[in-house]
Order: sequence, then C-alpha cells, then structure tokens
Amino acid sequence: MDTAYTVEQLRDAVTDAVRAPSLHNTQPWRFRLRDGGIEVLVDATRRLPATDPSGWGVRIACGAALFNLRLALAVAGTPARVRLRPYPAEPDVVARLVPDVPRRPTPAEQSLHAAIPRRFSNRAPFWPDPVPADARWRLAEAARAELCWLELLIGVSAVNAFAEIARSAHRVLERDPAYRAERTDWVRTEPAPDGVPAAAGGPQSEPQDLLPSRGFGGLNRAPGRDFEPEPLVAVLGSAGNTAVDQVVAGQALQRVLLTATDSGLSASMLSQPIEVPGAREQLRLSLGRFGTPQMVLRIGYGQPGSPTPRRDVDEVLELPVHP
Repeated sequence: MDTAYTVEQLRDAVTDAVRAPSLHNTQPWRFRLRDGGIEVLVDATRRLPATDPSGWGVRIACGAALFNLRLALAVAGTPARVRLRPYPAEPDVVARLVPDVPRRPTPAEQSLHAAIPRRFSNRAPFWPDPVPADARWRLAEAARAELCWLELLIGVSAVNAFAEIARSAHRVLERDPAYRAERTDWVRTEPAPDGVPAAAGGPQSEPQDLLPSRGFGGLNRAPGRDFEPEPLVAVLGSAGNTAVDQVVAGQALQRVLLTATDSGLSASMLSQPIEVPGAREQLRLSLGRFGTPQMVLRIGYGQPGSPTPRRDVDEVLELPVHP
C-alpha cells in the first residue's frame, strides 16, 4: 500500500475538488500536501463576514470540495482515509486524507465523478414535470450514505409552510445593508474566475414568486415564465451542528447534488432559512426532525446551462518547498 500521495495526484484531484459549490461562488478553500497526506484548508481571505459570520457556509463548501476530492482519488484507484478537523490547534484545516488500500472504483463512484463537470446551480424556473419516486429515493439515499438526512417536502401545504419561513428569513437578511453590499460585490458582469455571473444569477424576483431568490442581477422574466407552483423542496440535515457536522453536511450536499445531476435533474440552493437562526429553528421544528437543517435545495427538471467559472488550480495549491 502506498504511504504518501504525490504532487501529481494532488493536482489531478484538486481539478475536481474546485468544482464544488460555495456561497456566492467565493471558492473558500485551499489544498496542500503535508507529510504525504492531502489537506483541505479554509481560505480565510474568502470568508463572507456579513452573509456567513459563523463560518458555516465556508465549512459546507469545504466539505463539498472534500467529497469531490475523495471521489477523484477513488476513481483514480487511490482512495483515501479521511480525518476531519485533524489538528485541534489548526481549526482552518478541515480534513486530512491519506492513502487507503488501492482498489478499482465502483460503478457508482464513476457515475458520480462523471457528473462533477456537469453540475451547476440552476436558478431559472424549472419545468412542471414531477421528480419521479425512484429519483427522490436516490437523493435521500445519497444523504444517508454521508451520515445525513434529506427531508423531501411533498404537497402544497408543506411547501407553502416552508415558503413562509424562507420568505421571512429573506426579509430579515435583506434589511442588512452589509449583507446586500457583500452580495453585490460578488456579482460579475465581466468574465471572472469567481463570483456569480449575472447571466447565471436567475431572473429577477417578482411578487408572485413562492420562494425567495437572492437577486444576483439577472434579467426580468418574459411573460409566462413564472417559477414552478409546486417545486420539490428538500431539506438536508445533520445529526448536530458542530464544525465537524457542517463539514459532514457539505460532503452529503455534494453527493446529493451529483446524484441529482446523474439523474438528469437540476438543483439550486436556498440557504436564507439556514442563515437566520430563528428561521432555522422554526424549520427544524416544522420537520419534527432531530438534528440541524444545513441546506435547502430546490430540485426539478430544467433547461441546460453551464457551470460557473473556477479559479486556476495553481491558485489554490500549497506545494511542498524543497530545500
């Protein structure tokens, strides 16, 4: 069994890791090789102090990147053993991966890995086609495989009750000028390696919309292009809400998103009810679940799109310095 990863293996795996989602596409991660292990670190320069004061969103994003990293290494035949938050004195080190017993990748790993470059957040209205039961089951199983739960809100009353919580949280957030300014800072009207391109921001919200949208500078909708009246809303939750729980939830989020992509589905994230503590607790109580909601997803069939840009791999690598 190999006892160390190489720079080449790190670089190849990070090419997939950086395709993970993050709040405002800030890409708040770094990767390094240390003592033969690959480490995932928080990039403190890319925190969102107004939107994400607790660092919850950064840990979710780094967890999602960690899942892509695990998947890339497994598909390359060099799977990893993972320790989360391995150094108490270094809280910005999210995970450490060391080589496990080499093996061939499973068909499921290959399918999810193939979905990485095709996954993107689709903020446009979805088609009215319902998500079939077998696809919904796959999504719930994906969360369970990463030690999390996925609650699908089925029926008009459940979705309407959630929508009220989400709209209330959205109003609370929008009252904060720093929150609005931070979002504006990450909207990109020119080509850029990070942030949310205005063209990918989804259409401008309108009064009749059931669910809130952040408003990344998208265009007004054409008449008749309302959002779906009964979206499939899914709440992803973890057992607790420690820093480790949040990294675990980020891995589950990415497995769910890649499973959706592999199933031909589109998804976008609604984190407003997670960002407001009162709304998050209200959501938890409404679900009757133990544990903590960590993300809300809107899932359905949508028009083709393209992933948002990513920084160059070399920008996020810390390579060993040889004397």
